[in-house]
Amino acid sequence: MLATEETPRASLLETHAHNERMRHIPTIPWIVQKLDGDVRHHVEKLWLPYSDLPAGDPRHPALEAAFRALCKALDRVADVARRHRHHPHAPNDLGSRIGWSISQTVTALGSADAETFGRRFPFQTFERSNAEPLWAAVLAVLQRVQHLVELTREIDPQIDERIYEGLVRLEEPLRREPIA
Repeated sequence: MLATEETPRASLLETHAHNERMRHIPTIPWIVQKLDGDVRHHVEKLWLPYSDLPAGDPRHPALEAAFRALCKALDRVADVARRHRHHPHAPNDLGSRIGWSISQTVTALGSADAETFGRRFPFQTFERSNAEPLWAAVLAVLQRVQHLVELTREIDPQIDERIYEGLVRLEEPLRREPIA
């Protein structure tokens, strides 16, 4: 047997690039769009009622803690995407910190390899997929945003309408006269 010929045992080994995608893990572009588009939009709408709330209000500390928890969850996504802990200096102001954390997370996700992300590692390496911890961290961010919506609903009962305004755009407005 020549050295260039493939042995039957080598053909049984898996390669990362040839493994199929895991169906429960979305793609990197979808995650980036979700964080940079939807989460950023939601947080901007949720920030307005919080910024108008006086510091002496008893609901203020709970909302501040929820916003800080959101920042930590976003930082966790960035850490998992980078695969190492790199903490650049974040702004001290909470409002600036939230936007900064989202931007850092999106940048870190842009550095992930979109081709191999979401594929199972070969079984012979005994390693876990890098996509599952990242997707779990993204789900934690989405849960934090949902918790913020619930807390903000106590201050502003119309917050759901503000978050979802513009979701549906009519290209042709309805006619004033009845159809039938």
